[in-house]
Amino acid sequence: MNEDPTGSDFAAMTDLHSPPGFRCGFATLAGRPNVGKSTLLNALLARKVSIVTPKPQTTRHRIAGVLTTPAAQVVFLDTPGLHRGARRAMNRQMNRVAAHALAEADLILFLVSALQWTDEDEDVLERLREQQVKTFLVVNKVDRVSPKELLLPFIQEVSARGDFAEVFPVSALKRDNLEPLLERVIYNLPESKPLYPPGQVTDRSDAFQAAEIIREKLMWKLQQELPYDTGVEIESYEDDSKLLRIAAVIWVERAGQKAIVIGKGGTRLKEIGQSARLELERMKKRKVYVELWVRVKENWSDDERALRRLGYDT
Repeated sequence: MNEDPTGSDFAAMTDLHSPPGFRCGFATLAGRPNVGKSTLLNALLARKVSIVTPKPQTTRHRIAGVLTTPAAQVVFLDTPGLHRGARRAMNRQMNRVAAHALAEADLILFLVSALQWTDEDEDVLERLREQQVKTFLVVNKVDRVSPKELLLPFIQEVSARGDFAEVFPVSALKRDNLEPLLERVIYNLPESKPLYPPGQVTDRSDAFQAAEIIREKLMWKLQQELPYDTGVEIESYEDDSKLLRIAAVIWVERAGQKAIVIGKGGTRLKEIGQSARLELERMKKRKVYVELWVRVKENWSDDERALRRLGYDT
């Protein structure tokens, strides 16, 4: 197609009426944990919609990232990584969320890490075979491959494993080869009117995004010191256009974890809150006040009711 999908005329659409031949649909990002789905989503949208950390299973929800051009609207669905060992309620829920997003797809982008093929990759591919939806193979993190001569044999080997419509080696982090991928995604979507108004970039609320930013800063700050059994709940979100006030609770499962999050004299909790505040101020372009508490609820990540309370039912 001739249009530049990253051009400045995204705002050309002023309502939900679309020109002839307009394309719109769901492109689901699928793969095992830590292959770069959220990084790719953010790179394609040229803005942050999904949080990113070095830890696998950072993404816990289905998050729609909406890219609107004069010729198309792509609704990318970021998903939790499909994984084995889903013994706890949260892990089972994450797998269900990912499976539901596959069922919504008009097109699937199957992400794998360059030079890495695992049993979990094979598990995901088996699920994709069941969907009978056109699938692109996206080999991510090619910037890390050394020597480069190893890349082509790997791509050929993985390509032979499935019936992929197209194959794209990319680096989401470096934004390499994303324009051809986006062009082909748009071309393969059905003709349809847009689902979202121009300017909307996600289906998630501001409060949800604030909770995710806080959780991201928590994971970056603690990394190996804290397990995954942490969640963030927004208790109040008040925006008067001059000052955004956010009160949030960080949920942990044991008293020892609470002490780790708070830190000596409350220093860690203050650092987490400050880091979240600074990013939210950059996003919202106004002053933000963040107040955090840490509370203990034993085994909350294995409690279906607690998960629903924290928004893990969608």
